[in-house]
Parts: sequence; structure tokens; C-alpha cells
Amino acid sequence: MERPSVRTVNRDLRRDLYATAAAALLVVVAAAVGTGIEHRDRSLYVPWPPLLAKWEPHVGPGTPAAIAVAVAVVAYGPALAARLPWRPLLLAAWGAGMAWTWSLALVDGWYRGVAQRLTTRNEYLQVIGRFHDIPHTLRDFTHHILSGPNEWPAHIAGHPAGATLTFVLLDRIGLGGGGWAGAFVITVGTSAAAAVLVAVRALADEQLARRAAPFLVLMPGAVWVGVSADGCFTGVAAWAVAFLSLAVTGHRPRVAGFAAGLLFGLTAYLSYGLTLFALLAAAVLLLGPRRIRPLPLLPAGLAVVPVVFTALGFNWWEAYHLLVTRYYQGVGGVRPYSYWVWANLACTVFIVGPATAAGLRRTGTALLGRDSPPALRLTVLTTAALLAILVADVSGMSKAETERIWLPFALWLLPACAFLTRPRIWLSAQAVLALLVNHLLLTWW
Repeated sequence: MERPSVRTVNRDLRRDLYATAAAALLVVVAAAVGTGIEHRDRSLYVPWPPLLAKWEPHVGPGTPAAIAVAVAVVAYGPALAARLPWRPLLLAAWGAGMAWTWSLALVDGWYRGVAQRLTTRNEYLQVIGRFHDIPHTLRDFTHHILSGPNEWPAHIAGHPAGATLTFVLLDRIGLGGGGWAGAFVITVGTSAAAAVLVAVRALADEQLARRAAPFLVLMPGAVWVGVSADGCFTGVAAWAVAFLSLAVTGHRPRVAGFAAGLLFGLTAYLSYGLTLFALLAAAVLLLGPRRIRPLPLLPAGLAVVPVVFTALGFNWWEAYHLLVTRYYQGVGGVRPYSYWVWANLACTVFIVGPATAAGLRRTGTALLGRDSPPALRLTVLTTAALLAILVADVSGMSKAETERIWLPFALWLLPACAFLTRPRIWLSAQAVLALLVNHLLLTWW
């Protein structure tokens, strides 16, 4: 294959920098306009627009570890990703991502950064005691979604019952309290890196997966994976896509197809918005050369979780319609759509980082040009994730806080970084962004 000329390389790098500058400009404008709106009427309900965070420069016990992990991944990540055998690479990506996420969380300290994150007044652990009779509580769940006496806190009302039940079951097996909940979220959430690698290898090729691996480890969005429940949702949804990718490419299609369906069904009962993962599932089915074989067991797996919850008395559709009403009863009805419809995308820049902005620029070129089939397949996958984000954005049900809400979708934009040259420079930019956010701002998650 003919190597690109120096002029071509320099031109591509220049265009990458333009894309990165455009993303940075979006963030600056969102911050400036948002600050003006907050000073005028405080209708955004975020102290440091566009993020739900406040300015509080600080260091903590995780600071040395975070810097060490970042330096190690930048220095050795690309070479190790290219050389390690495949299965050790998956474990290394998960382990390194876990080290990165834990260290970032511990910048805020153990209690503030991990143990207390899921115990605040709007979080899931506040209602564990109300689930002493799980079937009865599920039957009664929809009666407490609307604002009023004995209403569910915001996050419980804002998600299907599967989200809260996850932490109830953790408590039942002896892993109660914020510390265990935080550890569970980080463990599941960081496994998503391995899931994305499995999917990219199956649908595109192994070389692209290996090139993407260090970027998945140093995802700036790890700031919110540790610790928000959306980090857990990210891991579950990612493995649903990974199993479907294996199924449609002939890797134990029946078992993988059933597992994919089971996890897609669970995903829909963790967050209403994650039903948009149907777009990624459609992209996977489109890309798979063996699309038919897993299909009989895919719907069988998909039916399991909805059937169980429905049998226990939880009505997903009723709960969703009540949530829409509750959303507009609260700050969702006050936050201006005209600002958040574009400022949400600025929040996404904080999740995926400058490298992904440049990588997406290259995926656009691949989609319009005549790149190799593996590159085109990867482009289809990342485009499906981008489309899901845009649909969520225009829906009006994601006004603010998308730095955590969109983690499951944004994760699938990061493989676009596989197209970048000079990976160490781009990885450094990713790490610097995450370190600055976590040390200069105190995030709510």
C-alpha cells in the first residue's frame, strides 16, 4: 500500500487541528453564553455551564496515581496495544481503564469521590429501604413518579425500575452502601472498553481495534464513569453491542445472539433513553455478514427482562409517560431548549475529548471517500452512535447533565481515534483534559 506523502500528512493534521479548534470553540461559546444566562435568570440550573459542576481547584489522594496512569498509557499504550495477544489486550484495557477511573474518582477523596456519590438526596441508595417487598414496590412504582407527597427522588423517577433494583439487589447480597455501589459502577463501566474492542474487531478489523484501545482507556468521560450510575449503564449497553457483533459475524451466533438480546432488554430497563441503542443494533446487523442466524434467539433474549418486570407489575410505557410529565414539572421544564440543544454537544466534547473531534473529522472523510472496507465499517458504527446522540439531543429530554447521561453513546465515538496519526500527542491531549476537569472542577458525579 502506498504511503501518504508528507504534504498529505501535514494537510490531514492541519484539518484535524481545525476540527479540534472547532470543538474547543463550541465549549468556550457554551461556557460564555451559559454564564450570561445564569447571571441573568439562573434558568440553566448548572453552576459552571455547560457542566453540572462548580469551580473548585483541588488535589487529592488520586492525583499522583492519575498522573502516573496517564503518563504510562501515553508512553507505552500504543506499543503495547499493537503487540499484546488479543485476550491479554482486552484484560489490559479493562485494568488500565479501571486504574484511570479509580484514580480520577479519588482526586475528590474516598468519601466525596466514591462512597457518597450514590447516596445523595436524588440518588438510588436513598430509597433502598422502600424496597423491602420488591414485587409490591414494583407494582406501586408508577404511583410515585409524579411530583407530590412520597415522590421518588429525581433519578429514581427518571429511570425504569431496573436502575434502582440493581442497587437494591447489591444491598440484598451484602454489598450495601455507597462504597460498594461506587466500586460496582466503576467495575462494570470500565469493562465497556473491552466490549468496544470486541465489537470493533468483529465488525471492522483487529488493527483498528488495537489502535483505538489506548483512547478507550484514557477516555476523558472516565471522570463521570467514576461514579455515576450511567457508568454502569455504559458497560451493560456496550456488552449488548459486543455480543451482537459476535453473533452477526459467526462467533457462536446463537449463544451470543441470546446474550445480546438479554442485555439489550436489560439496557432498556436501566434508562429510557437507551432505547436509542436500537440505532447501534441496526448498524451492527447491517454490517454483519451473517445477519440471519442469530435473529431467532435475539428476540428470545430481548423478551426476558421485559417479561419479568411486567409480570412483577412494572409498566414501562406508563412509567415513561409519567416521567415526561415529571420532567417538565421540574427543572426540565425551566431549562431553555434553545441553549441546551447545542450546549449539550459541548458537554459531549468533555466526554470524548479533542482527539475524538479530530477522529470524527476523519470518519467523515472516510464516509465520503474510498477508504478500505474495515474503515468504512467502523465509520458506520461511529455514525450510528453520533445519530443516536443527535436524536437524544433534539428530543428535548436531555437538557443538561449529558456529560453523564450520554456516556453510553459517546463511548462509541472514541474508536474514531483509530484513524489518527501521532497517537501519543492525541492521548496526551485526552489525559490533560480529564485531569484539568477533575482538578479544577468539582463535578456532581
